[in-house]
Amino acid sequence: MSDALTLIAVTKRFRTRKVETTALDQVTMSIPRGEFLSIVGPSGSGKSTLIAIMGLLEKPSEGQVAFFGEDVTRAGSGRLADLRRHHVGFVFQSFHLMSDETVVENVMAGLDGIERSRRLRRERAMEALNALGIEHRADHLPAQLSGGQQQRAAIARAMVREPRLLICDEPTGNLDPESAGIVMGHIDAIRERGATVVLVTHDHVIAGRADRTIALEHGRIKQP
Repeated sequence: MSDALTLIAVTKRFRTRKVETTALDQVTMSIPRGEFLSIVGPSGSGKSTLIAIMGLLEKPSEGQVAFFGEDVTRAGSGRLADLRRHHVGFVFQSFHLMSDETVVENVMAGLDGIERSRRLRRERAMEALNALGIEHRADHLPAQLSGGQQQRAAIARAMVREPRLLICDEPTGNLDPESAGIVMGHIDAIRERGATVVLVTHDHVIAGRADRTIALEHGRIKQP
């Protein structure tokens, strides 16, 4: 069985008219299916670029990327969008909830392009909210929720499509310790259902919950 992700000599450069910046430099790694991997490193080390490539939001300047056994190095934007829509869930530090939509409508948005029936989208969204313990907040606006509840809504939006890969970028960065613990418990539960989880964090306690941790420094994997 192929790995969830395989990166071979991946380099990513960003160019402006005057400057070229190397964000990732010859990164080679594999992530087995079902693994919980944490990524640590200082700001500017390449963490965000790495997960953008893992989540098929960016393409490498050089190197190869395989996603669940499919070589996506030269895949077109349409194919990448289709893979993201059906197989990747994202959870960010800033929640990214639509402020003028209710919580359940935000979660239903996670099924855009996947499920056409509004009734079925709402049913699946309510199931996800129930699993995260905030179904009673379904018809509230995000501003009416605490930070921890908003992050749980964001996780519900990610999990409603039952992703094969869940990418979390500092998901507990804006939360108090109690809320962070609840959110991490739900991320653990998604992993236990078979998803591969990649989590970026500055919190070494959070990182320690993963099966494996890698550290980035100057765009390279830091050797222990």
